Amino acid sequence: MRIEVQSIVKRFGSFTALNNVSLAVESGELVALLGPSGSGKTSLLRVIAGLDVPDGGRLLFDGRDATRRNLRDRGVGFVFQHYALFRHMSVFENVAFGLRVRPRALRPPERDIADRVRRLLALVQLEALGDRLPSQLSGGQRQRVALARALAVEPQVLLLDEPFGALDAKVRKDLRRWLRRLHDELHVTSIFVTHDQEEALELADRVVIMNQGAIEQVGTPDEVYEKPATGFVFRFLGDVNLFHGRVENQTLRIEDTTFDMPIVATEDGEAQVYVRPHRLTLQAAPTGHGEFPATVERVNAAGPLVRIDLVAAWGSPLRVEMSEDRYRRLRLNLQRGSEVFIAMQQDFYVETNGHGRPNGVASTSRDVVAAPMAS
Repeated sequence: MRIEVQSIVKRFGSFTALNNVSLAVESGELVALLGPSGSGKTSLLRVIAGLDVPDGGRLLFDGRDATRRNLRDRGVGFVFQHYALFRHMSVFENVAFGLRVRPRALRPPERDIADRVRRLLALVQLEALGDRLPSQLSGGQRQRVALARALAVEPQVLLLDEPFGALDAKVRKDLRRWLRRLHDELHVTSIFVTHDQEEALELADRVVIMNQGAIEQVGTPDEVYEKPATGFVFRFLGDVNLFHGRVENQTLRIEDTTFDMPIVATEDGEAQVYVRPHRLTLQAAPTGHGEFPATVERVNAAGPLVRIDLVAAWGSPLRVEMSEDRYRRLRLNLQRGSEVFIAMQQDFYVETNGHGRPNGVASTSRDVVAAPMAS
């Protein structure tokens, strides 16, 4: 089912949760609504579900106006963060519930209900646990029961509100990979709300980034991460380093350092520069192409990604990230208190006078080979 959100407005008293929001979700897509708390993502999901009525705009399902359509008639399956399972019912009965409460004329025969529930429990890998109560299951198992219950009514749209928010990190990772495989098998139009950037970028076909009741950007995970449309998107997706400087005649200057690269800015003026930690490189000495000194504070080399915390010469903290392999190949003294020089790649976001745009494009790395430390 294709979903169209057209200029939706939703207010709660004087607070505007959704401000003229428009979005199209194609049939069979898996779309993530991503944003900080209070950005409007859950409000949008509830409007699509029919749990909340918008104050303006229209909602279309396959081209038909569904704005005022009853929740029961929308063909929507909803999965809540905290499962909302019936504690006194078995796993089997929880999954069967939506089918058994249908009006008599629409209710399948009991044999068909039992067959569908067994198929769904097999699909979510819980076929041996149908007789158990929710309290006898792990958090990940309970969430899979909630998903099976939503799928039992054969929804045309599946909506998930922070589906893994109550689970620990390891279970979250396992379940989101499982959900992606399940979606590829079923091809149900699906929208899920999350504040977890990694979750959205790994799971979704497209990501909708929301802020203060509006949509900042819609795109594939690669598009929103590598080609952010706004400074908010750049700052929100992943870690960033912030530098204050100035742009003049397409030249960037930060403190005493002038960077030898073309700067794409809307206009000259005071600049805020946002750089991802993996777009910074370390070297032993300046090359004259725009590097600045920094002092090593801490090195965290645990795992495949090495994080190096430093303090720039003017006192600002910053972080550099690199692969474990590249870290091992660096011929640098990275003990606490050591001085190194930071080189910046072209892929950053620059704002001047409140207006911003990406500088450069995602490209091959412009790494500088580190020279050996002087003895």
